[in-house]
Amino acid sequence: MTENTASAEDKFTANVSVLRNDAQHRYELLVDGRLAVQAFFRDLPGHINFTHTETGQEFEGKGLGKVLAHFALDDVVATGKRIIPHCPFISGYLRKHEGYEQFVDWPDR
Repeated sequence: MTENTASAEDKFTANVSVLRNDAQHRYELLVDGRLAVQAFFRDLPGHINFTHTETGQEFEGKGLGKVLAHFALDDVVATGKRIIPHCPFISGYLRKHEGYEQFVDWPDR
């Protein structure tokens, strides 16, 4: 399990932590110990396939999904695997943020 504190993009003032939960196949962002955002993935040989992202209703609109996306994508790159963004949220994040282009295998639609 990989864990880190919130990134510089975080504008939320609560106690925020992010981690990779391999047992549940998801990246998690916790606010004061409560699960706020989760990005689900399938760990494939050489790839991480992001399938969908969920944000708890009380945490929507706070920018927390961006914090988790940044952490998750950086984690995938650090492992040497490639990113497959089937998740619309992760796909949108990748289109708006530079630096990941050489690590992405866009799914056929």
